[in-house]
Amino acid sequence: MLRMAARTGVATWVLAAAANALASAPVLDKLRQGGALVIAHRESSTPFSYLDADKKPVGYAVDVCLKLAEAVKKELGLKAMPVTFKMATPANRIAMIESHEADLECGSTTNNAERRQKVAFTVPHYITGSRFLVRADSGVEELPQFEGKKLVSTKGTTPLKAVQQANRERLLRINVLEAPDHAKAVEMVEKGEADGFVMDDVLLYGLIASRPDPSKLKVVGKPLTIEPLAIMLPKDDPAFKHIVDEEMKRMVRSREAHALYEKWFEKPIPPKGTSLNLPMNYLLRDFWKYPTDQVPF
Repeated sequence: MLRMAARTGVATWVLAAAANALASAPVLDKLRQGGALVIAHRESSTPFSYLDADKKPVGYAVDVCLKLAEAVKKELGLKAMPVTFKMATPANRIAMIESHEADLECGSTTNNAERRQKVAFTVPHYITGSRFLVRADSGVEELPQFEGKKLVSTKGTTPLKAVQQANRERLLRINVLEAPDHAKAVEMVEKGEADGFVMDDVLLYGLIASRPDPSKLKVVGKPLTIEPLAIMLPKDDPAFKHIVDEEMKRMVRSREAHALYEKWFEKPIPPKGTSLNLPMNYLLRDFWKYPTDQVPF
């Protein structure tokens, strides 16, 4: 009898959890009632999400999010669905999604266990590693060579946390600085206010390409971390996440995602028409063979 009661209790709990999951659809309910899908974008995360010469949000992640928005519209059977953009920063992006100020965060955000406590992520659209941007005449090549020097990173990012931890554990005596955004961090290196900038290497290459004289900067070092970058969305709307996940998988399998990758990483991009010349790395290529939102970090 006790065993049967226990089984009944477990079954009741599972059914209740499933019912609650189905009932919780704040994003989809808003859209069905005519509300806008809000896309959070970044200011200077080239080529993922940044502003072009007309201050319009553009980039690889922005294009991905617009395709996701179209899939949601189609799935809900809506004739029209407004889409609006809202600026996000590394410091407030998670709170914007958690509080439903935005429905999708389309930038260069790492999917990790700590963040998954507050928000959800879909299939990664890029996998990168954090390295160092330095001036072209710098002799620094690896993290230990920053000992006694100034190393900047962007507030609220995983590379910042990683370098702070490495600095403590290895007693490197690096003066770790925080910048409000990527553009300011690059400027600090250019002006000599910092000896290096630690960030996802793909972002560093994009930032270099956007500078007035790219030849004055370079990317060095072995990866300090491995970063799976993914679109962020609310944790409390599993039906919305299911639509987004299925569309991401479809885009990867149909190779639409590959075409978007080529557009932003291998061809000239705004505002200067410069190409990053970054073919897809083996990390992303292998991950996309079996696309999933599950990452081992």
